[in-house]
Amino acid sequence: MTALADKISARATPTRFVATNGRTLAYREIGSGPPLILCLRFRGVLDSWDPAFLDHLARSFRVITFDYSGLGQSGGEASYRAEAMARDVIDLADALAVDTFALAGWSIGGLAAQAATCMVPDRVSHLVLIGTTPPGPVEHPSEPIFLETALKPVNDLADETILFFEPASAASRAAAEASHQRIAARRGDRSPEIPPETYLRLLKDRAATDTFPDPGGYRDFLARGTVPILVISGDHEIVFPAPNWFALSRAWKSLHLVVLPQMGHGPQHEVPELAAEWIASFIRHRAKPR
Repeated sequence: MTALADKISARATPTRFVATNGRTLAYREIGSGPPLILCLRFRGVLDSWDPAFLDHLARSFRVITFDYSGLGQSGGEASYRAEAMARDVIDLADALAVDTFALAGWSIGGLAAQAATCMVPDRVSHLVLIGTTPPGPVEHPSEPIFLETALKPVNDLADETILFFEPASAASRAAAEASHQRIAARRGDRSPEIPPETYLRLLKDRAATDTFPDPGGYRDFLARGTVPILVISGDHEIVFPAPNWFALSRAWKSLHLVVLPQMGHGPQHEVPELAAEWIASFIRHRAKPR
């Protein structure tokens, strides 16, 4: 990255493309420092991240975002199965000659990030999970309003407030509008939204009793692993309720859990600077044991 590229905002950084294992992955990067790869949410594309969050992360990291295979501007076959999304992470890192990296995942991207960590644990220095779920069965399900809202063909600001913020809080509602405006500020070179027929098919393809099926033993692997794990969740997380992590707080020896009051499924968009600073501090101060 050049010194000029370091100063470019996420709203202006260009989309790049890399060919790897028979498909082309679209990605963007800003900042310099240790690599940090971010995995997207359900229906997310490159332009679903709040640029304020990315810009603040870029003060400490080389921040890499991407579109999953077959979605947004990436080619190939689309899938919301954890292993397929994890393969995108690993192939992208390989194509960019990134050997060791921190890895973060938001919502369904947290499934990808956990699977990738289990697949290449020696390459992941830190794992950050935002508004997501652990592998295997969980006690607390999603609230019905999530799918009722998330499956609409178009989500407006009111829907985004329900999905990612805390509608009962005036401060959270204001944060939702501010984040919405920041995301909309990018002009041109935007990834296309995922059409309903695609995301509905992908949901059907991955239908299972558990939100995050665990045939590979991911939960046990992460419980005994040495990769430092930071979970960030809102206290009113309608998709993947925070209490599902509470029982793991002592069972997973490297797990750190932060629950934010009066927030929902997208705390990093509500308090982008604070979330980015927590992530940077965590990665800076919690090293993987040698």
